[in-house]
Amino acid sequence: MRIDFHFNVEHRLQYACRVARKVRGAGKTILAFAREPDRLARFDAALWTFSALDFLPHVYADSPLAASTPILLTLQPHPTLARDVLLNLDDATPPQFSTWFAQFERVIEVVSLDDADRAQARTRFNAYRAAGLEPTTFKVQAE
Repeated sequence: MRIDFHFNVEHRLQYACRVARKVRGAGKTILAFAREPDRLARFDAALWTFSALDFLPHVYADSPLAASTPILLTLQPHPTLARDVLLNLDDATPPQFSTWFAQFERVIEVVSLDDADRAQARTRFNAYRAAGLEPTTFKVQAE
């Protein structure tokens, strides 16, 4: 399992949409996680509107269509939802991440230029390292 931090992103949710498009383009499935309902709702809306040329099928994890939809949105960790990539949009370290992350090939963290967001990302990064995981960082160029 690999953890990637994408730093210096101007618009966190717009960039997360680009990540989702790239992951889907590689034929992978995604679970997008955030405990804040408003943030997940804004990501849901952004997936519909960020590109006129791309369709990224997505539903909330409790939808009857979840089993056949490649991008799932969830407000809580689901240890039984098998997906290739976890897109963590939450500010805090996910609960029981050391066991939950094991079910994904890759975990992607998106970090904006906002000072508070960067500080929260450093906390998550350090928690992952303390658990024996080795995150990789990517400095994003201007969008």
